[in-house]
Amino acid sequence: MENNHEKILFDDGTHKCVMFSFDDESQEERFLSVNQYLIIQNDSAILLDPGSSAIFYDLSEAIERHIAIDKLRYIFFSHQDPDVAGSITEWGVATKAKLVLSKLWVRFMSHYGLLDMGRMLPLEDHGGKIVFGNDALHFIPAHFLHSPGNFSLYDSRSQILFSGDIGAAVVPPSQLYKEVHDFESHLPYLEGFHRRYMASNAAVRFWVQKVRRFDIAQIAPQHGALLKDQDVTHFLAWFEQLRCGIDLGTELYG
Repeated sequence: MENNHEKILFDDGTHKCVMFSFDDESQEERFLSVNQYLIIQNDSAILLDPGSSAIFYDLSEAIERHIAIDKLRYIFFSHQDPDVAGSITEWGVATKAKLVLSKLWVRFMSHYGLLDMGRMLPLEDHGGKIVFGNDALHFIPAHFLHSPGNFSLYDSRSQILFSGDIGAAVVPPSQLYKEVHDFESHLPYLEGFHRRYMASNAAVRFWVQKVRRFDIAQIAPQHGALLKDQDVTHFLAWFEQLRCGIDLGTELYG
């Protein structure tokens, strides 16, 4: 059963992907919708971008409706921001999961209160993959989009690309929707965020070239709505041509 805080993205009986949408209600005036994701295969799971400590209890209760917390084998953080990794200490205490993060940010996790650095599984810059049941989870470099140590995750069974801040949309709270049905009308919610938060078109093209090697049925970003089917193609074509970040240096510096 789905509710306003969760949506089943894929379920073939042994492999399931769930999208959660829990936000820090104390930040309502500066609202930016946040998504968290869970991938389950048989009796193990990986949690993606679990967010801030403010949502830890709500998210853990929601996960328990699908699988026991102690079945989490990995927790993946696409980058270091608090809306992604702020709860790393709580999850480190509550589970025995390996904590997967770019090697660039491992040393910073103590500032979130994490003491057991032996739990960290640092990702090398070129990424890698984890065998997960009969399938694979691919960690795809997404450096400078927007973090200098940043990764997307591709799930080979569901063909979902969990893209972190790439594909993020800043949609007003009164107009929130979980998936895109008209890319052209969705585009204004993408443009401002991507133009400012992505480092450059060169970085964008490296990522687009990399992800096009995979068959992608859905793009699931950390903020905003899902992109499916033809909208995956539309987004990649738009993003590939985007001038952003340092490309806009004259506009930003005056």
